[in-house]
Amino acid sequence: MRVLTCGLKQSCLITGLDMRVLLLEDDWNLAQGLKAFLEAEDHVVDCCSRLLEALSLANEPYDAYLIDWQLPDGSGLDWVRRLRREGTPVPVIVLTARDLTADRVQGLDAGADDYIVKPFDPEELSARLRAVTRRSAGLNAPRQRFGDVEVDLHTRTVYLHGSTVAVTNREWAILEALVRRPGRLVAKSDLESLVHGLDGEVASNALEVHISALRRKLGRQRIETMRGMGYRVVP
Repeated sequence: MRVLTCGLKQSCLITGLDMRVLLLEDDWNLAQGLKAFLEAEDHVVDCCSRLLEALSLANEPYDAYLIDWQLPDGSGLDWVRRLRREGTPVPVIVLTARDLTADRVQGLDAGADDYIVKPFDPEELSARLRAVTRRSAGLNAPRQRFGDVEVDLHTRTVYLHGSTVAVTNREWAILEALVRRPGRLVAKSDLESLVHGLDGEVASNALEVHISALRRKLGRQRIETMRGMGYRVVP
């Protein structure tokens, strides 16, 4: 399974960095074509052809699901309904050849955020993917809590023990990228690109300086270093 990190292109900024997508599609040619297209846009794509395979990835932190309606071992809509019953807020786009109005209504009522009929242009799918993740970013859980630290993604406010903590623009950019990936590694190179993108004239150790400042303000245990790879916020 190929894993990529995002180069902070415009299409990736809507979720902080890259999007990690689960593609549930039993047409091998279509799945591989979509995977290649989306990975070329710096997204991470995991592919499954059966519901049973997708269940094994149920606890993975995906940013969006692309789900075929008719699968060899069941209905993709049943899987969407299960996600919604469990309270999973991750955006879902249904991919199907069923193009009747009644089918669209059924798909959306099942809990899908969008519905696209095959055949379709990969660029349209990519645009719809950006749209559903943009609408959901920070809306399902605008406040993220990590122990005694709370981060409000809507108001860009940080709290420690209920009191606001002042952070700089660069510190916020780093913290937001980490918070939107709770428990997941964010590559050092991506965070460095984020810091340099705010101002090209920064020192080579700028990232470490800002990470150190965040640890002083929020607690050293809150941001973990994955040596040689990057950082993650500890849930």
